[in-house]
Amino acid sequence: MGMAAPTYHTADMVRAMPDDGNRYEVVYGELLVTPAPRAWHQRLVVRLATALETYLVRYPDAGVAFVSPADISWGPDVLVQPDLFVVSPEEARTLTWNRMRTLLLVAEVLSPSTERGDRFLKRLRYREAGVPLYWVVDGDERSVEIWTPSDEFPVVERGQLAWHPTGAARPFELELEALFKL
Repeated sequence: MGMAAPTYHTADMVRAMPDDGNRYEVVYGELLVTPAPRAWHQRLVVRLATALETYLVRYPDAGVAFVSPADISWGPDVLVQPDLFVVSPEEARTLTWNRMRTLLLVAEVLSPSTERGDRFLKRLRYREAGVPLYWVVDGDERSVEIWTPSDEFPVVERGQLAWHPTGAARPFELELEALFKL
C-alpha cells in the first residue's frame, strides 16, 4: 500500500485554518503548526518589543515594530508570522498585512516546537526575501543568533544586541542580561 502524497499548502489554505489556538504558517508549501508559546517565550517577545518600540519612537524614520499574530506573505505558498518585526514607516502606515513586505528586521524567539522552522526553513525564506537582519533568540541558552543574508553561519551573541537602521542617528542597543533576566 502506498503513502498518500503530502499536501502542498497555500497561504489561502492557511488563512482558512480554524482559530483553535495554534499558529499556522506555510513556507514553500510546507505547513508549520505550532501550539501556543511558553510563558518564557512571551516574556522575551514583550521585552524585546518594548525595547525596540522605545527606540523607534525616538527615530520614527527608522521603522515601525509589530508582533504576531501577523500575516506576512511573499507569494501564494508563503505566509509567516514572525514573533517580532520592523517594517518601513511607509508600509506600516497602510495598516494592511499584504502591503507589509519589506521587513527591515525580524526576530523569532525559539520554542521547542518552532526551533526547526525558525532556524532553518523560515531563516532561508527571510534571506530570500532580502530581510537584512534576522535574530534567533534562544532564551534557554541566553543567546541570540544574528543572521544577515550573506551569512553561512550566524554570529552568536551573548552580550549585547545592536542594530543601526537607516534613519536613526544612533544604534539600537540592548544588553542581553536585561533581556534574559528571570
